[in-house]
Amino acid sequence: MVARVTLAEIDTVRMPLAEAVGVFESRIAPALREQGGFEGVYALATPEGKALVMTLWRDAETAEAGLASGLYDEQVEQYVAFFRSPPGRELYEVVHAETPAGAAA
Repeated sequence: MVARVTLAEIDTVRMPLAEAVGVFESRIAPALREQGGFEGVYALATPEGKALVMTLWRDAETAEAGLASGLYDEQVEQYVAFFRSPPGRELYEVVHAETPAGAAA
């Protein structure tokens, strides 16, 4: 499994955090679910607008496919006017994963 991690900072004056989460849940998460090899996503945020989005993929090829197809850029475009700076992105191999039983998604 591979994790693609995006770090961003949302300007919460221009887009309140709740609105940013709503855009993620209504537009971005459904588009991710349609991608081959997609295995899950975690989105984390601070009240100040710092965000970390970790998408999980079957392998590096499927993680990179969304980048090559332009899907990643299309999703980032939905927030571009609200970022304090361009988001950063990295690819990691998942070397250990453990989710508490009954954890809410």
